[in-house]
Amino acid sequence: MSSAQTAAVPKKSAGAAFPFLDLKAQYASIRDEVTAAVLRVLDSQHFILGPEVAALESEVASYVGVRHALGCASGSDALLLALMALGVGTGDEVVTTPFTFVATAGSIARLNARPVFVDIDPVTYNLDPARLEASITPRTKAIIPVHLFGLTADMDAIQAIASQHNLPVIEDAAQAIGSKYKGRMAGSIGTIGCFSFFPSKNLGGGGDGGMVTTNDDAIAARLKLMRVHGSRTKYEYQLLGINSRLDAMQAAILRVKLPHLEVWAEGRRRNAATYCRLMEDAGLLSYIASPRQPADYDHVYNQFTIRTAARDALRDHLRAGSIPTEVYYPYPLHTQAAFANLNYRVGDFPEAEKAGAEVVSLPIYSELSPDQLSAVVDSIAGFFSRG
Repeated sequence: MSSAQTAAVPKKSAGAAFPFLDLKAQYASIRDEVTAAVLRVLDSQHFILGPEVAALESEVASYVGVRHALGCASGSDALLLALMALGVGTGDEVVTTPFTFVATAGSIARLNARPVFVDIDPVTYNLDPARLEASITPRTKAIIPVHLFGLTADMDAIQAIASQHNLPVIEDAAQAIGSKYKGRMAGSIGTIGCFSFFPSKNLGGGGDGGMVTTNDDAIAARLKLMRVHGSRTKYEYQLLGINSRLDAMQAAILRVKLPHLEVWAEGRRRNAATYCRLMEDAGLLSYIASPRQPADYDHVYNQFTIRTAARDALRDHLRAGSIPTEVYYPYPLHTQAAFANLNYRVGDFPEAEKAGAEVVSLPIYSELSPDQLSAVVDSIAGFFSRG
């Protein structure tokens, strides 16, 4: 770091010890509402699906801007149900990204279909549409772009290629509820959208939970059957499904949180803007790449992810200063033993591999204080100022 850049580094803030994600801080602001909702379910003794789930489904459908939203047991199940509803099975191929959580490709493989990976855009970390066409074969049954870290993939480009080949698009929006692409909500653009309500998500429950969204009436009808073993009438099974029902308790908690989601997302955006300003002021953008939000996209920052070739040493330095970090994701899926049967090799997807070696995520939740944000940047600046 130059002397001018060193001079721009702000002084170290006190009180740097805080968690990567503080769920208790969010809970404190809605505790009474959550308690009332939980007691309402306990008093009803209706724990699986039922009116709470139906109400949440209606509210999420309205928020996302789709005709149908169907609750299920997890974000992983949302992906699995989406693929099942589209008839994906043995011998089929589904195109997706190797730089994502295992559930994306795992859901494909679980149905004895083949995940076909496409490398990522190094700026957005999302599936690169320029590489998509070459991956499509006569066996391709669907495309799953992932809206990673809260930023949507380039859906117009992906949809255009999908339309040329008459392929459905499943949006993996597990990290992206509330994000927008050219004014359209994540989960409303493709054939099917999949959401996770894992507690660490921007809209998180008190355990596992998920939701599938669609504007297709026939697909919605299949999804509704499939999540309850394929049964419309007790002990009568129209098709083969699974047990993936959303608990009423989770729905009640999520109904409390949903009206706060936009405020929390705005807090994350504000913190992201503060990070970027502080990093620029400290001269850090010569050393790290900060997240980008392309024009006409609305990022919701489920993660605030920077990258540097010195990632591991930086993490050690931050850890020593009680600054928490996480890495999403250090090992792209094509390098994992679970997908060895796909016969991919290291080097096949260089952008995903490079990202896996360089990315690190910083705390971004809306309850962070300005002093805490400054402490993070101060510590990063201290690392690069060492020479």
